[in-house]
Amino acid sequence: MIISTNEILYRIKKALNLTNEEMIEAYRLEGYTMEMSRLDALLKRRLDKGFQLCSYEELGVFLDGLVTLKRGPSPKKNEEAEDIELTNNLILKKLRIALELKEPEIEIIFGLADVALTKQQLASLFRKEGHKNFKKCSDELLMAFLEGLDEFYYVGDID
Repeated sequence: MIISTNEILYRIKKALNLTNEEMIEAYRLEGYTMEMSRLDALLKRRLDKGFQLCSYEELGVFLDGLVTLKRGPSPKKNEEAEDIELTNNLILKKLRIALELKEPEIEIIFGLADVALTKQQLASLFRKEGHKNFKKCSDELLMAFLEGLDEFYYVGDID
């Protein structure tokens, strides 16, 4: 299974109950111009009319903007940041930072998607690539995390 950038963007929006305006603001905070019509096209399902493919850059900028939106600007952010390949591990890391998730919360999120990870397995997902204990995050594991995130942040109808 290969998870698409559009699917990741859509699932984050859904899980965190973000409005399109909040998503546009996340892009704006990173100095990226995202038109509402383009965002609408990115959030469409693959077979829907008007669907457009989300680039890795657009997903990465959104995740950086989400961190800034949720936590404020980073005092040590380097304007001359080098391009970094957007991997599933980096997506997990950016979501953890943006939502200020601690290890127990991440365990719960994975648990909500019926994924049990040991503390070592969990820590290995957040290690730097090249570290002896680094573990690559599979598409299935990222999907499970996004599903668990949706459950974790689910707000039902309040009567």
